[in-house]
Amino acid sequence: MNTKLYNFSILLLTLSIFVSCKQQEKTFNSEENLKTRYHKFLDYKPDSLAFPRSFSVLKNEINKVPSKDWTSGFYAGNLWQLYELTHNNQYKELAQNWTSFIEKEKFNYNEHDMGFKVFCSFGQGLKHNKTNQEYKDIIIKSSQTLSTRFNDTVGSIRSWDFNKENWNFPVIIDNMMNLEMLFEATKISKDSSFHKIAVKHANTTLKNHFREDNSCFHVLDYNPETGTVRLKVTHQGYNDSSSWARGQGWAIYGFTMAYRYTHDKRYLDRAEATANFYLNHKNLPADGIPYWDFNDPSIPKAPRDVSAATVVSSAFVELYQFTKNQKYLEYSKKIIETLESSAYILEPTINAPFILKHSTGNWPKKDEIDEPIVYGDYYYLETLLRLKAL
Repeated sequence: MNTKLYNFSILLLTLSIFVSCKQQEKTFNSEENLKTRYHKFLDYKPDSLAFPRSFSVLKNEINKVPSKDWTSGFYAGNLWQLYELTHNNQYKELAQNWTSFIEKEKFNYNEHDMGFKVFCSFGQGLKHNKTNQEYKDIIIKSSQTLSTRFNDTVGSIRSWDFNKENWNFPVIIDNMMNLEMLFEATKISKDSSFHKIAVKHANTTLKNHFREDNSCFHVLDYNPETGTVRLKVTHQGYNDSSSWARGQGWAIYGFTMAYRYTHDKRYLDRAEATANFYLNHKNLPADGIPYWDFNDPSIPKAPRDVSAATVVSSAFVELYQFTKNQKYLEYSKKIIETLESSAYILEPTINAPFILKHSTGNWPKKDEIDEPIVYGDYYYLETLLRLKAL
């Protein structure tokens, strides 16, 4: 056989394989293919006592929690967002069922995660029926319940009630996320008290929670009588001085959202400063999916946290809208491109209502390490919808 002809044939074969692989990759990432993966949500039967929280691939087992768990609202929220993405009424019907199971949490005075539970479910539902008075009333009552945890001397909403032997009045950076429900409650009810509490909490967090490098602490403990800071520690990060990745995400998202409701430039500046810390960190991997903590000494062998990436990617779409800084939008698109690959999408053959792999729940407790977790999916879907809205 002629050598030149043979080499040309090999070249054509190589090109055809390359094109075929690219076509398969495109098909894998197509919107139609992603929708087929969502169908597993339709097969999961409603259960008021068992909200899907995470999935153990090793055990082939779904971790289910009651409505009082801080993550319970995300599953209903995922269904509402899937309805918005697909326009399939089956998702809407399921979303309504799962959302109704959370209503009793409006009376739960024992913890602070009302926003995650109630607003990620009823708030998402209200987007699709803006005149639903029942949903509005539940959001208002939940905001009244959350407001009982506010201490005016401290200027913050109390987070946890456990670990009382060490903490007097703990406030976690995650709590910024619950302010959205308070802001909305004022819009719905015209009662300004909710808005005022949210602003005071944001201002206290702005003053005390951040380091000189613009990263944030996880937990601050206050003296409830004087309002002074007693401790600056962590509960889910590597150590007290480390930068827990999802915590940085809560900060970026929380202050971007707070700016949306207040137009206080300090909030936008804070969101940008922490966003730049995150983006420019030497330990942020090239694909954009952070290690669970930026300071884990086992990097690059440390677990990744997809949930941190999706919280940030969603926040960055909104941050881009306020700043017009392309780097935030580029990061969000990069995250979606990374996550819509076989390395991160949960195999369609696994019959569990989750989308993404490789989130890290609570590393210090060795709980939900490198697993699909419901809130990772929630902020992934929110990112898709926010990008689509652009």
